[in-house]
Amino acid sequence: MLLDGVAALGRATLDVCRFAGRLALFALEGLSHIVRPPFYGRMFLRALIEVGYFSLPVVALTAIFTGMVLALQSYTGFSRFSAEGAIANVVVLSMTRELGPVLAGLMVAGRVGAAMAAELGTMRVTDQIDALATLSTHPMKYLVAPRLFAATLALPFLVVIADILGVMGGFIVATAKLGFNPYVYLHNTLTFMQTEDVVSGLVKAAVFGFIVALMGCFQGYNSRGGAEGVGSATTAAVVNASVLILAFDYVLTEMFFAR
Repeated sequence: MLLDGVAALGRATLDVCRFAGRLALFALEGLSHIVRPPFYGRMFLRALIEVGYFSLPVVALTAIFTGMVLALQSYTGFSRFSAEGAIANVVVLSMTRELGPVLAGLMVAGRVGAAMAAELGTMRVTDQIDALATLSTHPMKYLVAPRLFAATLALPFLVVIADILGVMGGFIVATAKLGFNPYVYLHNTLTFMQTEDVVSGLVKAAVFGFIVALMGCFQGYNSRGGAEGVGSATTAAVVNASVLILAFDYVLTEMFFAR
């Protein structure tokens, strides 16, 4: 029994290492095709619109309600210590450093990562990817590289909007419901916000965008087994992207703010 458990653990470890190696090679190949000609501008613009413009409503709604809830919860906690004036600081710090990029990344992973995996998975099981190679069009350059580049560029713009709307949501609740002076609240927000907070959030957003596109393309590109395989690839893309976003969020936070 003990040896069986050790063997199972060893197999699981080897599977994780094999998956990580395949993913790393896939990412490196995709990055290499971004910087090498030719560049398929139409596919890039299509992916940019899909990731950026069409994801804007869900990211905006998530951000504004997060800011509103954050202001309410902060007031509930800080009122016990007569520290209500710190609510503006907490809202702007939380949105720019953490909640803006993480929530935007998770929302885009659920929407765009799944769509990428489903689209490429369908192309794989219907032999359309093989047909591209037959027509002398490299599938990685045509299908993967534009999506990686577009997601890496689009998510920071979404996070900028999420930060603004999240702070605005906190401002609305603080002034309309909690009785804060609007000018004092805005002054505290602008005074406490630092460039490092915003920049760190945008760097996280770019990394998260790359992760979302990478997992969506990787799972879809390597899917097998017909419709069932496409469904499994879609689920795996969202789950893996979400877990990697949270893991890299810690790593990047450690890099930026550990002293």
